Amino acid sequence: MLIVIRGAGDIATGIGWRLWQCGFDVVMTDLPQPTCIRRTVAFSTALEEGQYTVEGVTALACPDVDAARAVLAKRCVAVIPDPEGACIAALQPAAVVDAVLAKKNLGTTLADAPLVIGVGPGFCAGQDCHYVVETKRGHRLGRVIEEGPAAPNSGLPGNIMGYTGERIIRSTVSGRFEPLCAIGDLVEAGQTVARVNGEELKVQIPGMIRGMLHEGIQVTPGFKCGDVDPRGREADYTTISDKARAVAGGVLEAVLRRYGSRMQ
Repeated sequence: MLIVIRGAGDIATGIGWRLWQCGFDVVMTDLPQPTCIRRTVAFSTALEEGQYTVEGVTALACPDVDAARAVLAKRCVAVIPDPEGACIAALQPAAVVDAVLAKKNLGTTLADAPLVIGVGPGFCAGQDCHYVVETKRGHRLGRVIEEGPAAPNSGLPGNIMGYTGERIIRSTVSGRFEPLCAIGDLVEAGQTVARVNGEELKVQIPGMIRGMLHEGIQVTPGFKCGDVDPRGREADYTTISDKARAVAGGVLEAVLRRYGSRMQ
């Protein structure tokens, strides 16, 4: 059974990884130059490197639908540079999962597939998708919503050791992103970790670089370029996060609500 996931960042990767582990064929789409910062746990990295493995599951970059079908035959995840989701009509999947996490619906509709799942804010179950999966941390994280929207976007990242917005590295100008540190590096507060158009980007808190844009991405003021985990050496940047696993569990539940009895 084929499932198409719009988006191939870290949360979408958690979803794709879990669905693949449960026996589903998975095709994912993303920008030709992905802007995910947690690249060590994102299948979108395959579009940069040709192929990429996350926790034992390998994704291969595919230029088109025919190449994606060939990759599926190898029991790998296929990733297509297709932000508009044009491949969906050709692939005719059993389900479409919109995990772009744009905080708004960029064009997903109920007509896209027999089962359409929206992930996070911007979707309303019963209107533009069949189910919504909650992405806000807390008691409802990963919950499947049958009617209505997910919680609205708070505008703040998750709280780690009392830090929220301070963890994020954002560009102050427009230009080409140039990283000076790598994911996994330990940094101190005030340290310069990247440059954009000659402008230095400094971190606000000490910790470990857990996310960083790929070199050469064109950014604008306020663009999210990276993040710092204040747990330092204890931070894990090589495996799927607890949040991604919880959201993935919600998506798997939604798929099984629709198709579980047919798979026996």
